[in-house]
Amino acid sequence: MKKSDLKIMAEEERKELQDRYIRFDWAIKRLLRQKANFDVLNGFLTVMLREEVRILEILESEGNQESADDKFNRVDIKALNSKDEIIIVEIQNTREVHYLERILYGVAKAITEHISLGEGYQKVKKVYSISILYFDLGVGTDYIYHGQNHFTGVHTGDRLRINTRDRDAVVTRLPASIFPEYILIRVNEFDKVASTPLDEWIKYLKDGTIRPDTTTPGLREAREKLKYYSMSTSERHAYDEHLNVIMIQNDVLDTAKWEGHIEGLAEGKAEGLAEGEAKGKAEALFQTASNMKRMGIAAADIAKCTGLPVGQIENLR
Repeated sequence: MKKSDLKIMAEEERKELQDRYIRFDWAIKRLLRQKANFDVLNGFLTVMLREEVRILEILESEGNQESADDKFNRVDIKALNSKDEIIIVEIQNTREVHYLERILYGVAKAITEHISLGEGYQKVKKVYSISILYFDLGVGTDYIYHGQNHFTGVHTGDRLRINTRDRDAVVTRLPASIFPEYILIRVNEFDKVASTPLDEWIKYLKDGTIRPDTTTPGLREAREKLKYYSMSTSERHAYDEHLNVIMIQNDVLDTAKWEGHIEGLAEGKAEGLAEGEAKGKAEALFQTASNMKRMGIAAADIAKCTGLPVGQIENLR
């Protein structure tokens, strides 16, 4: 192969890598914890929460581990925004049976970790929990679900407001300003053309693509800061290994699911055959008993031959 051909191939590969972007889970774990890259995270949270969000600091979280066992399990980030609220972002690549219980525990722990003993309950911080899920959680037709505590009148249907006093003025608050909010993003369910900033973010989360002309908050910054090609050789190697682990884990789970399906079909077929055979034998037995009865044979003698109860034989026609 000519040197010119090699140079052309190398240039094409370089251009391809320039348009390849790092997955968000890896970015959260390695890059977005740096203050210089907060603008990517700010943009993501602004689009998700539909209000301007500015991260002040990244808080310590037990989920921010870098062992091999964590590569496909979960990555999360815990941040404090400019309104002194806590935001938790978790990415789950593989199925977890008790995932809802886990995010509830995570929110409860975040609340208790940030209120000191002896402080009044008014110091409790509001928490936003955002889960980016790459597995099927429940059954639904949407790819984003939002949940929060509300107190609704059983008879009137109105939302309860809480009256408090602040410097002798009565302040009306909704529970929504206090209780945690949960956002579940079912990435695999997204199959639309990205026409809104929210859709653009979900598309990036799903397949790592970002429009070159995007103006979506966070994504325009991500185009410069989350390029695969901008990483060092060792970083790219670690990242590729991360993707490989995820692929292997998902393949193992898919194989187990397929084998379970096949095994279930086989067991169902065997059970069906056994049930059918048993039903056929029972019908033949009753038919024999009915024929013997029509021949005038005593019920007691038919019972001895067939094993059927005398009472059933007497009811045969």
